[in-house]
Amino acid sequence: MSAPVIEGGLPREARGAEIEARLRTALQPQSLEVVDDSHKHRGHAGAADGRSHFSVRVVAEAFAGLRPIARHRLIYEALGTLMATDIHALAIEARAPGEAAP
Repeated sequence: MSAPVIEGGLPREARGAEIEARLRTALQPQSLEVVDDSHKHRGHAGAADGRSHFSVRVVAEAFAGLRPIARHRLIYEALGTLMATDIHALAIEARAPGEAAP
């Protein structure tokens, strides 16, 4: 049995591709990885509404000189309504080119 589709949301299998497309358009990243971590959270009360858990790793010039909170805001802005309709939790690693990974 598949999870319900949230009002205005995408089918679960389309979410990762949509996240990637929106981040590529908005940030023009040098590298981008989108991982659906939902399988790690089955049974989690917060995910019972059908939304998904994702991790993103983004390296983009757009992050140069920005603090982590500003980088996260750029990502949230790029994802727009997906945060309300499709994404329950989002782990973010956002770096500018040349910055070491944490």
